[in-house]
Amino acid sequence: MTPSDEREVWFLTGSQGLYGEETLRQVAEQSRAICDRLAADPGGPVRIVWKPVLTDASGITGTVIDANSSRACVGLIAWMHTFSPAKMWIAGLDLLRKPLLHLHTQANVELPWSTIDMDFMNLNQAAHGDREFGYLQARVGIARKTVAGHVSDPAVAARVHTWMRAALGHDALRHLKVARFGDNMRDVAVTEGDKVEAQLRFGVSVNTYGVNDLVAVVDEVDDAAVSELVKEYASAYRLAGELAVGGERHDALRYAARIELGLRAFLTDGGFSAFTTNFEDLGGLRQLPGLAVQRLMGDGYGFGGEGDWKTSMLLHTVKVMGAGLPGGTSFMEDYTYNLTPGSELILGAHMLEVCPTIAADRPSCEIHPLGIGGREDPVRLVFDARPGPAVVVGLADMGDRFRLVANEIEVVAPMEPLPRLPVARAVWRPAPDLRTSTEAWLTAGGPHHTVLSSAVGGEELADLADMLRTELLLIDHDTQLRRFTQEIRWNQAYYRLAGGL
Repeated sequence: MTPSDEREVWFLTGSQGLYGEETLRQVAEQSRAICDRLAADPGGPVRIVWKPVLTDASGITGTVIDANSSRACVGLIAWMHTFSPAKMWIAGLDLLRKPLLHLHTQANVELPWSTIDMDFMNLNQAAHGDREFGYLQARVGIARKTVAGHVSDPAVAARVHTWMRAALGHDALRHLKVARFGDNMRDVAVTEGDKVEAQLRFGVSVNTYGVNDLVAVVDEVDDAAVSELVKEYASAYRLAGELAVGGERHDALRYAARIELGLRAFLTDGGFSAFTTNFEDLGGLRQLPGLAVQRLMGDGYGFGGEGDWKTSMLLHTVKVMGAGLPGGTSFMEDYTYNLTPGSELILGAHMLEVCPTIAADRPSCEIHPLGIGGREDPVRLVFDARPGPAVVVGLADMGDRFRLVANEIEVVAPMEPLPRLPVARAVWRPAPDLRTSTEAWLTAGGPHHTVLSSAVGGEELADLADMLRTELLLIDHDTQLRRFTQEIRWNQAYYRLAGGL
């Protein structure tokens, strides 16, 4: 896992020696005040660390090198308090490997109209100092987010916090290890992908392990530990009577607990924060992991079904980005539609593996037959997703690049109870409408496995895509299919040119 309290963002301030020591002293004081004001906002996901004012190329380059090598630093916020000649920043920006936010602000909110003089003007030059910095960033081709306004404005702080969450996701990807138990589902296209390119682009390491490597760990789990975990299940969920102690299917619950304990041990020992399984390759497992996968996702692990490592890594990343926020994040799959005119909805689910962080109520722990996999009936959590705004996002390998496709949605309660659907599920209304949403998604080649999150939204995903220099196609309330199709065509040309011929 990647605890945010171990991460930080560095606050950099640009100036120069032209104005003298007294001015630089005031610059430092005001810079600290701006940093402290931003850091004090309760919505910040990580601490902001102030760094001494930068006035020359060697100091700038040294700070960037330190940031690149710091495990704690996930990104930089830069503000040109006065006029900082941007050629001083060339070497540093050229070396930068961490996300960058350009904060265009100033120390004061209002101008002191009756007392303003040239001393004030020399001290408060961000209006054109940041323009110099903005030009240089554009000239060098730096991926960054620009936020303008005073830090006392809640909207400014909120946008900075959104970027910080994306920076946490970027950091998580750079250090992520994914364990694949078995290979992809046979003959499926979209779950394939270039793992070498993924490591170059995102930093994630993806490797495959035999399912029986996991089985060996599962079989060694202590019976006493199994009993303790079963007690936890009984306390946390509405446990079906047949699974309870003395019930005719209680042994199945104990085996589900054994899978969870073994899987946790395997992932922990290997330093993995994400994993995949495949119902076509279960080795010596008696059940397809259901309950275990759901609970591991609930603890922040990424998961992808049928060997889908791209969704697994994306899920963990989005979970890191949304940590501490209301809502949840889950593996998801579009399954079927309600096409009643005026009530068009999507019903999403999976065989077993939907994360309980999106549950509307206390989940029910149940056991039911599964028509695929050829194993014993698996134990799973059953629930409806919590209504509210959310986003679904998928990651596809387009051959010459990776593509993120996202859709803003509204999760709703099912129109009627679903007593015979024994899996966790979500029902949602996609923006701008089902027809436009699905036509756009299909036109974009978006995958059928997705990540559903009610914790993060489109802006966080856009910030992450910019940091990763990865294409994002966002379907929202303003989407028009013709313009969306044109965007795909423009992107095709842009990413080909940006990547070199």
